[in-house]
Amino acid sequence: MQLSFHGAARTVTGSKHLLSLKNGKKLLLDCGLFQGMGRQTDELNSNFGFNASEITYLVLSHAHIDHSGLIPKLYKEGFKGPIFCTPATKDLCEILLMDSAEIQQSDTKYINRKRAKKGLPLFEPMYSIEDAKNCLELFSTAEYGKWFGIDDEIKVLFTDAGHIIGSAAVSLQIIEEEITTHITFSGDVGRFNDAILKAPEEFPQADYVVLESTYGNKLHEEVQSTPETFLRWIEKTCIEKRGKLIIPAFSVGRTQELLYALNQLENENKLPAVKYFVDSPLSHEATDVIKRHPENFNHQLQQVLLHDKDPFDFAGLTYIKTADESKQINVYNEPCVIISSSGMAEAGRVKHHIKNSISDERNTILMVGYASPWSLAGKLLNGTKQVDIYGDDYVVKAEIGKMASMSAHGDYDDLLQFLSCQDPTRVRKIFLVHGEYDVQTDFARNLVQKGFEVEIPGMNYAIHLTI
Repeated sequence: MQLSFHGAARTVTGSKHLLSLKNGKKLLLDCGLFQGMGRQTDELNSNFGFNASEITYLVLSHAHIDHSGLIPKLYKEGFKGPIFCTPATKDLCEILLMDSAEIQQSDTKYINRKRAKKGLPLFEPMYSIEDAKNCLELFSTAEYGKWFGIDDEIKVLFTDAGHIIGSAAVSLQIIEEEITTHITFSGDVGRFNDAILKAPEEFPQADYVVLESTYGNKLHEEVQSTPETFLRWIEKTCIEKRGKLIIPAFSVGRTQELLYALNQLENENKLPAVKYFVDSPLSHEATDVIKRHPENFNHQLQQVLLHDKDPFDFAGLTYIKTADESKQINVYNEPCVIISSSGMAEAGRVKHHIKNSISDERNTILMVGYASPWSLAGKLLNGTKQVDIYGDDYVVKAEIGKMASMSAHGDYDDLLQFLSCQDPTRVRKIFLVHGEYDVQTDFARNLVQKGFEVEIPGMNYAIHLTI
């Protein structure tokens, strides 16, 4: 069998890994959107590197758009096979993929108005809302911890990866010529002390492991520091400077962590009395989905639920629904906190909020998660003094901050703990994906010291797996 890598290869987004069996079957692990890759982004998303109509099965580790966001395009180009995932992942994809299609259409329309004025050719979105609706019909779900066969040669097991609600490490048993190969794809690995979710679970002994490495050379701050750190940013921006605190945040996972931290501050009578806006209909829907899956919550949050029926709600919280309501926040002159997607500030309403606030020194743009160096969030974190937003240049006068304790990705200690259930002498190779190359090379050295053989595949690299 052959394993090839068509995304998240020496980069962080666009997760797509393809297993091609000798009998002609092709199993795709994830089908994610490239994000924050600068001018390369559109080109990378336009070509899969394989024929979509030849894919037999898709197994999805979790719902984040950089893992699921090209499924409608896969459908559009001919894939009609089953898609396997956990129930919570399916619930999240029902809103995330529709939102992705809507954002593409909205942003394309906005950009095309500018291009039309300049006489430039118009863009088209990668896929339509109809494509997103249709591909959702292909989803089939399975619970954690139960092996299931998708045909006579392939069995699948989902184990909790602790990254977001429904996230899974995918273990495979694949029989070829009476030989069984055990392969595990980590998806994204969460933290063992996450504020909301259970810790990542052990997974069966594997012959090959495809392992994410986003923070393979970093140690995170303690999760317990998040509410106090968040409070300091609110006080500095909203109370001292009388400005707006704008937070690009992924709608699934990060937004709920922020809301939970704010709820904790309110329960401790520390929450400043300013307006808190969540300007993302998707975040509202995602929060409702997450509330429907308390089985994924850790023990600490289970205890909180005994006396607080909604740990994601608090005084002063307002969800913004319509585009007109969103525009009104831009002319709101009082101090406030705005949480809006996307997390790397590459699309969605947060990009408009940054555009309208970036040149006012009273304001703060606070990053709370991974940001590709090529993304708007990444450029701001790297200290750029001028940014291009929707074709216009803006001088950066707002303060740019980062809250390092907030990450749904495990650091290198978490990743090593995730691997601790494996006997290195029985793992033929670990393939590092989903990380910047310099980070991966650092992490690879660490893994080699632990006795693992490691390879860092590049884009469209293919290798034959042998037992």
